[in-house]
Amino acid sequence: MAPSIPSLIKQFFFILTSLLFISPHLCLASDFDFETAWKSVLAKSNILQAEQANIDHATFLQQAQKDMYLPQINLNGGFLYLDDPVQLKPQSLLGSMPAGGLIGEQMAALIQGLGLSPAAVEHGLTSTLSEREIKSASLSLLWPIYTGGRITAAQSIAEASLAEAKQQRALKLYKQFETLCTRYFGVVMAQQVLNTRTEVVENLQVHLKHAQLLVDNGQIAEVERLQAEASYDKALVDREKSENDLLIAQTALTSLLQATGPVTPSSPLFVNAHLPPLESFTKKTLSGYPGLAILDAKENAATEAVNIETGKYYPEVALLGNYSLYEEDSLASELEPDWFVGLAVSIPLLDRSGRGGKRRAAQSLVNKVKSLRKQAKQDLSLLVERTYRLATQAIAEYNGLESSLKLVEKTLELRERAFDQGLATSLDVIDARLYVAAVKNQRSHAAYTYVTKLAGLLAISGELDQFPTYQKKE
Repeated sequence: MAPSIPSLIKQFFFILTSLLFISPHLCLASDFDFETAWKSVLAKSNILQAEQANIDHATFLQQAQKDMYLPQINLNGGFLYLDDPVQLKPQSLLGSMPAGGLIGEQMAALIQGLGLSPAAVEHGLTSTLSEREIKSASLSLLWPIYTGGRITAAQSIAEASLAEAKQQRALKLYKQFETLCTRYFGVVMAQQVLNTRTEVVENLQVHLKHAQLLVDNGQIAEVERLQAEASYDKALVDREKSENDLLIAQTALTSLLQATGPVTPSSPLFVNAHLPPLESFTKKTLSGYPGLAILDAKENAATEAVNIETGKYYPEVALLGNYSLYEEDSLASELEPDWFVGLAVSIPLLDRSGRGGKRRAAQSLVNKVKSLRKQAKQDLSLLVERTYRLATQAIAEYNGLESSLKLVEKTLELRERAFDQGLATSLDVIDARLYVAAVKNQRSHAAYTYVTKLAGLLAISGELDQFPTYQKKE
């Protein structure tokens, strides 16, 4: 049975799309080996760039915390406008003295005896301490020299935050590596499956033509040809599904690499003969996994938070100082010193901030992080073992299917000969052909499972740089 017109159109567009992916002359496709693809992810990944910005943010905050050891020096300036000048009259001065009343009576008698005007005398003896406009400028100093360890604790928290940011980036880096392996080799597997199903279509088309000739010659029944035709039609549907799967996988990979055109992987799937012992992966994971390092940073930050709350029970000591740069020419300014330095001590006797509860809350956070670390180690050990078992199982499956592939290929050859001689049915040949394709696809899937699980093992154990070594060795 000849393919339908819609089917031919679909095949034409797929072939055209495939050419765009694989033809270097069209400048729309790019052959990427895995190492090149990984370098592209490192250079373009928005996730990694965001994590780097987070590291920069934590770095700047840590640098800011270092300034807490420095003194604070302020340049102060002010302007005041009073309702009236500040004046000191004789009556006000005498009134503030214990013997001011008696002195005031004696001065009043004296003024009267001299024949002077009391108002004129009071005006002449009045002192102006300050005019209505007051301008000033000064330098002030505040330098904490002891805060109960709170400054040191704050800087340690900033360091822990920076360490956590770096480990978060490493965690995302490993995740990006796994994602690349999944998508990159997913395209490779999808291409292999498509090639296998295309081969099935071509062979079943030949088989269908052969069956038609045998029917025409009266050597086989019509039902044999109908079986060949039905199998061929189903193979076309399976191939179309594989074409769509490949295009979807290609799109996902191109998006990850942020390529301007389609990307064609050039690194093949691979399976190694064996893996290093499970204990080596487990040991490296528990000693260097970024997730555990993140918990370490969180514990350090929580411990320093306890120190901050504890420091609230201790006194604060600071140096003080002030230097007058400009002042109004007045009696009040002459009474003020041009500069001063001093030492200030503050001892908290009764605090309403809840420092005791906050300290206990910070300590509970330390205990929480410790428990999380213990659980994380258990989960990581289980994850490493599970991934390792799946990888070794994929090796066994891939190797075990090699003999099966040889068997089914030989069986197919024998059944095709038998069919030509009228000793086998069309269904026998079709079943053998589909079995060959199934074994090939199963081997491709086993190889894909192995590569992705290997990537997971290397990522979780911090050995990404060893992946090319596994690619090269058998």
